[in-house]
Amino acid sequence: MPIDYPAILALKETGKSFSYTDRDTMLYSLGIGLGSDPMNEAELPFVYEKDLRAVPTQATVVAWGAGVATDKLGVNYKLVLHGEEKTILHRPLPPKANLIADSGVVEAYDKGEGKGAIIVRETILRDADDGELTATLLRTVVARGDGGAGGSTEPTPRPHPIPDRAPDKVLEYQTAGNQAAIYRLSGDRNPLHIDPERGKAAGFPGPILHGLCTYGFTCRAVLEAFCDFDTDRIASHRARFSSPVFPGDTLRIKLWKEGGDAISFEADVPGRNVTVIKNGLTTLR
Repeated sequence: MPIDYPAILALKETGKSFSYTDRDTMLYSLGIGLGSDPMNEAELPFVYEKDLRAVPTQATVVAWGAGVATDKLGVNYKLVLHGEEKTILHRPLPPKANLIADSGVVEAYDKGEGKGAIIVRETILRDADDGELTATLLRTVVARGDGGAGGSTEPTPRPHPIPDRAPDKVLEYQTAGNQAAIYRLSGDRNPLHIDPERGKAAGFPGPILHGLCTYGFTCRAVLEAFCDFDTDRIASHRARFSSPVFPGDTLRIKLWKEGGDAISFEADVPGRNVTVIKNGLTTLR
């Protein structure tokens, strides 16, 4: 079934309940490599229940399973890629909470026959106890096999431009061999990230790291480089996914401070000379 536009914009999923605990918060932090050095007191509040803090990008997993399912979009699932993620924090993410998720499709862009389509899905998270907004998640699907089926012909939003100068800071993180095995326990249990045979079937030498895990590493880098690990500072975090990371890769994250409230970033794997995150932008409070 091809994309049915504009009917796709009416797809909704509302009122789904989710909850997460301090255990989930600590597990997410471990999944993006925090706490690997037991003597690093700056990272301790992310993996220890005393004065526990939640990394802002944990919002991407606290309601795992929310959102309009891909099989309802009318696209070829085998040719779908996760293109871009944006996390908007309406207030700091608490270390534990009960949430209500409302989801829908924001827009579908038709790039033309043979060129694919871009679909933007949105999930709004509210605190179940006080009804206040917690976070908005915008997730872009690249449907490579579905161009020409109909959709908005307006230009797709332009990616955030990275400064044409040397970065202000560069951080490197060594991902662990079991990084994906830990991260998947936060919700995404796609066997592509754990089963060597599934990785090979997809054309890779083995399992690949979750894109949202790499995304979490970039948020960690912003916290470390410019926020002194103060999670309240981050208002939004967005990035495009350009290439997979393999467990055990070294991530190099380049960061540029622009003005008082904007951090641009990109990430690459120097050992393979490949850029894995492009057009990143964090806005600070």
